[in-house]
Amino acid sequence: MSITLLGSRLAEPGTEFVYRGESSDCAGCPYRQQCLNLEVGVRYEVSKVREGGQVLDCAVHDEGVVAVDVEPAPVKANVPSKGAYAGSKGKLAGPCPHTECPSHEYCEPAGAEFDEEYQIQEILGDPPHDYCALNRDLTLVEFEPSEE
Repeated sequence: MSITLLGSRLAEPGTEFVYRGESSDCAGCPYRQQCLNLEVGVRYEVSKVREGGQVLDCAVHDEGVVAVDVEPAPVKANVPSKGAYAGSKGKLAGPCPHTECPSHEYCEPAGAEFDEEYQIQEILGDPPHDYCALNRDLTLVEFEPSEE
């Protein structure tokens, strides 16, 4: 678990986000060290909003930031079905131009990279699409959360 500052609009238990790193608006901010303390590209989930904390002004978040506890979150993804089982390693099949597909968010999930292997935590089953326009045989899985 990590403590960080997050936009007050996003600060609710269960909210997931991928940390993208420092913005140019962060330059000179007195709260940089409390805010810029997560690993870039990792999906996180808010586990708790810190009680009694004040809303701090922020150049990035228009309604300010508050202190929250976050933990790395699992990533749901479509992977090639062959060899996909809980406990195995899996990779994304590759980019897909079909953004209208109900599976697109799982074929190109935020928080996972195309050239990386990830530990499969759980098999979730069939992807949400009826057919794959790229003729890929895919399974919907949950990758284990990233290690910090």
